[in-house]
Amino acid sequence: MKDLAIVLHDHPGALADMGEALGRAGVSVEGGGAWVVDGRGVAHFLFEDGTAAREALEAAGIRVLAERDVIVQRLQQSVPGQLGQLTRRMAQAGVNIDVLYSDHDNQLILVVDDLTTGREVSEAWTREWCDR
Repeated sequence: MKDLAIVLHDHPGALADMGEALGRAGVSVEGGGAWVVDGRGVAHFLFEDGTAAREALEAAGIRVLAERDVIVQRLQQSVPGQLGQLTRRMAQAGVNIDVLYSDHDNQLILVVDDLTTGREVSEAWTREWCDR
């Protein structure tokens, strides 16, 4: 899975243009979100095939800032505080979380500055919770 950081114009139809370009290319969005901050549209979306998504967007004149690997983590939704506990462990391991959102399967998506250590923390977290 890949996260694409995308620049969108702050006007009606910008997100539709993005979605239509992906649809024409047969690329499905697996999760993500878009925000306007200080008049600038910024989006992070999750794709199975980041290269195909990037090519479709760039062909439509939509700027892609970055394509990055992600950590996919399932939290126990019935247990309050899991987000804080997991992200505290990331912080204690020195991992900075650059982007966080959910996919369409209710899994947490993390884009981090240290993928190797982040994955180690995530895998340890999953083992711990599976053993309960």
